[in-house]
Amino acid sequence: MTDNVQFARMNGLGNKILVVDMRGRKDRVTPAAAIALNADPATAFDQIMAIHDPKAAGTDAWIDIVNCDGSMAQACGNGTRCVVQALAAETGKKAFTFQTVAGILNAAEHEDGTISVDMGKPVFAWNRIPLAEEFADTSRIELQIGPIDNPVLHSPSAMSMGNPHAVFWVDKDPMSFDLDRFGPLLENHPMFPERANITLAQVLSPASLRTRTWERGAGLTLACGSAACAAAVSAARTGRTGRKVTIDVSSAPAPAKLTIEWRERDDHVIMTGPAEWEWSGTLNPTTGTWQREGAEASGAQAL
Repeated sequence: MTDNVQFARMNGLGNKILVVDMRGRKDRVTPAAAIALNADPATAFDQIMAIHDPKAAGTDAWIDIVNCDGSMAQACGNGTRCVVQALAAETGKKAFTFQTVAGILNAAEHEDGTISVDMGKPVFAWNRIPLAEEFADTSRIELQIGPIDNPVLHSPSAMSMGNPHAVFWVDKDPMSFDLDRFGPLLENHPMFPERANITLAQVLSPASLRTRTWERGAGLTLACGSAACAAAVSAARTGRTGRKVTIDVSSAPAPAKLTIEWRERDDHVIMTGPAEWEWSGTLNPTTGTWQREGAEASGAQAL
């Protein structure tokens, strides 16, 4: 087994992704490698999407998702779109079925280059999110930051999209809040025994939201696909919007938006949006040492 593997530096609406090809190998990207890669500005990332050989019949790959702190994640919608783009460029296929620790994900690339990912069904039961306290209705739980009589953030909607989320509703631009200060406190709040992704969501219309997310294990992120799904579902669940919305990720560098549909016929959440290839290289999945390959090119590239 050679020491190095191929990887691609990609992004989904600015969400920094490393897609690592671990097919044909038995080892995994180590936490030490992830931490080393994130420490280098050239390879700093939000999630590593490590593609492994499939474990189940009828699937195209097993995907390990690694946060920049070396911890494992259960879901990453923006990263899944990046995997689809890379594998579509390599194989010519347009539809894929992936397996992760959170379950099965179906995804497809469209003619316009956008990619849809079936993120599965949302989970609302307090003990499956999970929360540390029992709530009969998790669309509004008791949690706040700031003075009791004038909290800065309060009463979030809680749910799981394969990973735990808390969505705080705000009435002004999410970029105007000190999420870098509140985010760590809320991510690690005792209410969330497995920590949580923290999202600020502003309703723009019955069919549109603006969001900003502090991502569990990654911190402030330019975009978070599963958080966008959580915000869209929570907005529909609380009557703020319909079941299909566009998400303006306020911190994302690109003007493109995500479209999220909480499908009524089966309760599945479908996320559609772009992915972008930046450059490719090789890395050591044990140590995190890496090397960039070739000159810059444009368009989707195979691994």
